[in-house]
Amino acid sequence: ATLTYKQLHEEVCKFANVLKARGVQKGDRVSIYMPMIPELSIAMLACARIGAMHSIVFGGFSADSLADRIVDSTCTTVITCNGTHRGDKPILMKPVADQAITDAEKQMDVKVKTCIVVERVKDNPDFQFDMIEGRDFWWHDLMADAPAACPCEEMDAEDPLFILYTSGSTGKPKGVMHTTGGYLTQVSATCEWVFDLKENDVYWCTADVGWVTGHSYIVYGPLANGATILMYEGAPNWPDRGRFWNICDNYNVTIFYTAPTAIRAFMKWGDKWPAKYDLSKLRLLGTVGEPINPEAWIWYNEHIGGGGCPIVDTWWQTETGGIMITPLPGVITTKPGTATVPFPGIEATILDEEGNSAESGYLAITSPWPAMLRGIWGDEQRYRDTYWSKWPDIYFPGDGARVDEDGYIWIMGRVDDVLNLSLIHI
Repeated sequence: ATLTYKQLHEEVCKFANVLKARGVQKGDRVSIYMPMIPELSIAMLACARIGAMHSIVFGGFSADSLADRIVDSTCTTVITCNGTHRGDKPILMKPVADQAITDAEKQMDVKVKTCIVVERVKDNPDFQFDMIEGRDFWWHDLMADAPAACPCEEMDAEDPLFILYTSGSTGKPKGVMHTTGGYLTQVSATCEWVFDLKENDVYWCTADVGWVTGHSYIVYGPLANGATILMYEGAPNWPDRGRFWNICDNYNVTIFYTAPTAIRAFMKWGDKWPAKYDLSKLRLLGTVGEPINPEAWIWYNEHIGGGGCPIVDTWWQTETGGIMITPLPGVITTKPGTATVPFPGIEATILDEEGNSAESGYLAITSPWPAMLRGIWGDEQRYRDTYWSKWPDIYFPGDGARVDEDGYIWIMGRVDDVLNLSLIHI
């Protein structure tokens, strides 16, 4: 499917009117449990348009995970689809959502009033499930008569935009809450500067919109810059292990943003796969999600970038909302394995246990930034304890880090992971 900005605007307005007709209002929470299809972006933008908070749950999660998030945010509206495609197999999703709703309602004082279902998989006799009258509705039926104009809800800069759950050390997911003005400011600025966006770029971030990378750098950041965005529903190894490079070739992708885990998988699969395709249109590569080891960085540079693409190694978190530490292409000299220096306006440093400056220790953010999380939904104390209790008025991301002779920051990994490994060795 291809959508112009005008078509996307109309679809968003129509679905915003659908939500309003079902009683969704400013401040309400809406759970979205969908694969990587255009309706996912349309649904989240429709929520934003009317001031409702979207809570997107990764489409591969279980009914228990979805139920936990519905309960924690007291969602009374769920948006899902009948199924999705994983490789050559269609996978049912509506029954998973049904089970989650049933389990959630046992724990809540309110009921899920509306479940809207996209018919993603058609003409499959195995896709049998119940549609509960009065609660369940087909997306296409509700959209058929929805008006294509919907005024934006007026929002204060600090009004909530969305909740996104990230796993916690106790096992209970943390509902990270982001607000409107600062979040949009940072993801728009970082998307433009870090990826050096141009008018004729074709930008592809391979993340799922169910994660924060998809929120910030598939939907909000690129759209705010008027970018041409590619979204892909499917696996990187189907129908074969050259799938990503086939897509880059076919769609003339110029900017490619993926995870080090994926790059290491590409390396393992072999150089022959990217060599089959014309990747000459690529002009900038990015990595996100974890520190990239130098060996993977070098392979990415040589076999995907042809030795001529800047690589922006970006450090940030669900909690930070947007990119925090990164080279700017053409401005900051890169090194394999380091995210280099803080983005302009971000104050990041290395501190020891007592809060003193150190060459090796803990990563710390020492002043506020626009897209910072404003809390954990429904648990202010957990927010303070998790992020602000290590040092007074300093944000602790939970990562170990060191600084080299050029002042570049090297992220060494999660501190709690290091402790767990130490206990195992004991």
